[in-house]
Amino acid sequence: MKLVEALKRDVLLGDGANGTFLSNRGFIKQPYDLANIEAPELVREVHLAYFDAGADFVETNTFSANRFKLEGFDADPHAVNLNGARLAREAAGPDRLVLGAIGPCGKPLAPIGNITEEDLRDSVRDQARALAEGGVDGFILETYIDMCELKAAVEAVREVSDLPILVSKAYIEDGEALAQGLPGRCTSEMNDLGVVAVGANCIVGPQRMLDLVRQISETTDLPILAFPTPGMPQIVNGRVTYDTSPDYFAKASLRLVEEGAKIVGGCCGTTPAHIQRLREVLSQAKIKPKARPRLGERATDRAPAPLSEPSELSQKLGKKFVVAVEMDVPRGLYLDRLMAGARALKIAGADVINISDGARARLRMNPAAVSSILQSKVGIEVTMHFSCRDRNLLAIQSDLLGWHALGLRNILAVTGDPANIGDYPSATSVFDIDAIGLCRIMARFNDGIDMAGYSVGVKCAFTIACAYNPRAMDRASELDRLKKKIDAGAHLVYTQPVFDPCVAEEAAEHCERLGVPVLMGVLPLRSQRHAEFMHNEVPGIEIPEWLRNRIAAAEDDASALEVGIEEAQRLSAFVRNVAQGLYLMPPFGSHTVAERVIEAVR
Repeated sequence: MKLVEALKRDVLLGDGANGTFLSNRGFIKQPYDLANIEAPELVREVHLAYFDAGADFVETNTFSANRFKLEGFDADPHAVNLNGARLAREAAGPDRLVLGAIGPCGKPLAPIGNITEEDLRDSVRDQARALAEGGVDGFILETYIDMCELKAAVEAVREVSDLPILVSKAYIEDGEALAQGLPGRCTSEMNDLGVVAVGANCIVGPQRMLDLVRQISETTDLPILAFPTPGMPQIVNGRVTYDTSPDYFAKASLRLVEEGAKIVGGCCGTTPAHIQRLREVLSQAKIKPKARPRLGERATDRAPAPLSEPSELSQKLGKKFVVAVEMDVPRGLYLDRLMAGARALKIAGADVINISDGARARLRMNPAAVSSILQSKVGIEVTMHFSCRDRNLLAIQSDLLGWHALGLRNILAVTGDPANIGDYPSATSVFDIDAIGLCRIMARFNDGIDMAGYSVGVKCAFTIACAYNPRAMDRASELDRLKKKIDAGAHLVYTQPVFDPCVAEEAAEHCERLGVPVLMGVLPLRSQRHAEFMHNEVPGIEIPEWLRNRIAAAEDDASALEVGIEEAQRLSAFVRNVAQGLYLMPPFGSHTVAERVIEAVR
């Protein structure tokens, strides 16, 4: 094949960024792959400009042309990929090379996100078929972060095409992580995929890329690909721009070749000017690549990460009946009532206080701040609810590490209510992941690594809790999600409030079969209005008719509250015999109501 023969050359020069060129020419609609349909002449111009600059091959403008990133646009992914390949092929002619570009799907795969591996494979197969039909000489799978996704993508391409495959991972700029040998470990995995070249691209500039090439060279005999950015980006007038001269980029990239890179080019921010100058530098230089070390000769092994101290809650589970009480987080800054209630509950025998995270999308003080204050000033441990609604994948991991450092080890993973039902309906919901994915992230941290495979220095000690609603509308689906949360690493289950001993017993049996302890939710009703609201307006809550009738028969709200407390006490005493703990949700966060219910299980 032409590509395989070309890889026998000393150096193979690729192109630069398609998106940067298109943006500079006025096509700012993203994903830029849409230009294959909407501005084909401009895409052809991009490819011709890179060939004129001296590139040996170009990549199709299809990096983001998958069904997930094109969702919501009036564009057929097959047509976008087919047109992208044909435009590059027309610009290349019969003698120059075209690589079909396939990037990651753009969202975390299940169980972190909602995209299944089979959905990913279907999308990649569709892309590969269209690119092959359009006349590419091979494929380049680039800018992947997740090695599992990269492996699945390579296998999907191979199912529909025998054309050569190059693979390239993106590495976050972190000197400490590089020093721990991650590039070498990832390259070993890429090396086993049956590809014709491996390497790194994007995110980092030529100098950091140099460290990557050195480590990659220690773990493969395959040709090495290096496509750095020209430097660090900045935002100017709302657009991402790079301000690195082609001369610097070219001279710095020459060092990549000297260190062993055989396929070089540019990523985001590079232009035909960068590639032209790199061609000139390569033509003038007398390149003497350094001898590669023998495989594994200097590869760095990661030392086992030390363990963190576990939470008190994790040590109590299975040894005593645990009592957790949910307290309301204030709207403003006044915490005195909350702290006084927590102190009283600690004296009454509560083991842990639950702090919610913007339930019903209502504005409340940050739960991490509240939880940290309670633990430090009251001396009672907290289980902090963590909603996936407000944070992207980066912020989720960053916050978790910060909370762990503050001593917040008990985390209840919740997907979260959409922002449009709350105080600020115009706010944006993120939902990069759901509760299942959040459980998996914490489990990875407990293994000492983040989602990109980097060490976090220690093995975290999160007690991973998840929610379960025994009376969900679709109970089979709810139970299936519970199984997935446990498979993702959940240690403990908190249920939504139950009001019937039979329901509590059934929920406890499900959790026992799944091998996890459960804290059963109990909510003391305070009035007929409260009971009717919970039963009729809150999804997944069923209050037996006999209990609603008994509350309704009370003379007034004070009497109704006494009935609610009495029934909650009776149910809690029953729960003690079937579950590992009690999860109390007193109305209005009333610690006095909670204390009276706790008496039934002391």
